[in-house]
Amino acid sequence: MESIWRIATGQDPSREDYEGIEFWSNPERSGWLTKQGDYIKTWRRRWFVLKRGKLLWFKDQAAAGIRGSTPRGVISVGDCLTVKGAEDVVNKPFAFELSSGGYTMFFIADNEKEKEEWINSIGRSIVQHSRSVTDSEVLDYDHRR
Repeated sequence: MESIWRIATGQDPSREDYEGIEFWSNPERSGWLTKQGDYIKTWRRRWFVLKRGKLLWFKDQAAAGIRGSTPRGVISVGDCLTVKGAEDVVNKPFAFELSSGGYTMFFIADNEKEKEEWINSIGRSIVQHSRSVTDSEVLDYDHRR
């Protein structure tokens, strides 16, 4: 059961989950966040990198800077529906959540400014990489006549 949960929540990434993403170079956003574990609900500080529609995390900043290193987890933000503040949910300041239809992950930033910057960056990435509407699903009413 634990391994299925780890796969569903991006904590058991395969190389194809992040292949071709040079996470060590020019990320859209990177920094420290405290992440709540999915199976055992402890809080751990991790280095996060947002790049090309993927949110990757590493044990520390040094690991993220090494070409060929393996992230501890990967989330495709295009599969997510919302990112929003969650102080009232986890009862901790500067908390926010990232949700898809099947799961919700909780994070804590170091301060309010960092929290808002992460929410904005992830939100933009959700919109840019969303799979909710593909080109083939968009109706072109001008050409349907």
